[in-house]
Amino acid sequence: MACSSTSEIDPSIKEVPLPAQWQNGQALTEQTLEEKAALSAQDNWLAQLKNPQIHQLVNKALVHNQQFAMQAYSLQIAEQQLIMVGSELWPSLDLAFKSGRNKNNQPVSYDNSNTLNLNLSYEVDIWGKLSAADRQSNYNYLSQKSTFEEYKQQLVVDVVTTWFDVIEADKLLKLYQNRVANSRQNLAIIEAGYQAGLSEALDVYLARNELNNELTRVADQQVAKIKVIRQLERLTGEYPQGDLLVEANLPLLTDEIPMGLPSELISRKPSLKASWYQLLAQDAGLAYAHKQRFPSLVLTSSIGDSASDIGNLLSSSSLAWSLLGSISAPIFNAGRLAANEEKSRLELKQKEQQYLDTLYSAFSDVENAISTEQGLKQSYNTMLEAQENAKIASTLSFEQYQSGLVTYTTVLDAQKRAFDAQSTLIQIKKQLITNRINLHFSLGGDFTTPSLVTEAK
Repeated sequence: MACSSTSEIDPSIKEVPLPAQWQNGQALTEQTLEEKAALSAQDNWLAQLKNPQIHQLVNKALVHNQQFAMQAYSLQIAEQQLIMVGSELWPSLDLAFKSGRNKNNQPVSYDNSNTLNLNLSYEVDIWGKLSAADRQSNYNYLSQKSTFEEYKQQLVVDVVTTWFDVIEADKLLKLYQNRVANSRQNLAIIEAGYQAGLSEALDVYLARNELNNELTRVADQQVAKIKVIRQLERLTGEYPQGDLLVEANLPLLTDEIPMGLPSELISRKPSLKASWYQLLAQDAGLAYAHKQRFPSLVLTSSIGDSASDIGNLLSSSSLAWSLLGSISAPIFNAGRLAANEEKSRLELKQKEQQYLDTLYSAFSDVENAISTEQGLKQSYNTMLEAQENAKIASTLSFEQYQSGLVTYTTVLDAQKRAFDAQSTLIQIKKQLITNRINLHFSLGGDFTTPSLVTEAK
């Protein structure tokens, strides 16, 4: 009973209570709940972007990104570690050859010695200790595999969102440049009015100050655009020259996406699977630490020959062999093995909490993304109306200023409101896109159509 391989994972970890739907979803009847279950989170979301440039950038990043390559090597290292640990379950066979020549002084003579041995060693896995170590290595490999998949999905998300960051930066830059042109036009009109005695000197200085502010904003935005272009170039593994040309628009996302059920997230999201495999690996590690306290049975066998002449080795008349069995058991080690087992048990409890933290964080990411999308859609609709009102107010205020009905500060305030509304609309559209991509990622949606992968050794 002490050597049984039952799991020490708290059963409640496997039965975490989950809601029947996402909290921001509409109330579901039993019929609509079944229909909702059929609409799993969407895979191949990248195909919705028809621009060929983004697909080229994603493919380039998956080939040349240095961090992603490091993750791929980590997965290969874990695979070799799995092979190494699995080899402990099999016998080891070694061939040893030794040749020497000795000189004796009294009397002077020379002796030759040649030895050839074939040694076989095998540890009988009586208590399943080696099997536990193999399971631990297998789960570690599966965890690394899921971590690799999570990193790949994150890399694609980073490339796509950064690409949209470049588009946003370009749209804002063009808006700022239009503001510069508008400020130049206003300044020219006000200076002409001042020379004609229709405007005050204060209005001229205010217009000049506004133009300088807009020129500063353009310069800052040009730097910001170059920085985000360099960030995109680094993600694709290229030198950050800052000269990548991106020509695209920000799409307005109004459609809904299938989100599936909360219970699906556990089996879909790679980070959750990685955390679960780490928990299983630690459970196997606890079993291994426990079984180290019991005797080990090792069988050894040897066959070989020794002769002064190499040509006489392996002659049938002189071959020698041996077969031995040894049992070793720990008697006194000052509590080291017991402490190691208790350490593994505490680490298992720690992994349980880590898994729960990862699980609830994943649910929180989805819930927040759903709420954010709803809020951004409302903000876009209200800001769209605000933009139209601000544009009209800006035009009317300048006409009234030319008629002497309002001061130029009123014009500046109206123009600022119109400008803020336009820039906010661009930013909200980009935030909607980023949040949608993050929602796909949080739901465990793959950027391609995933293939079936065997998740057991």
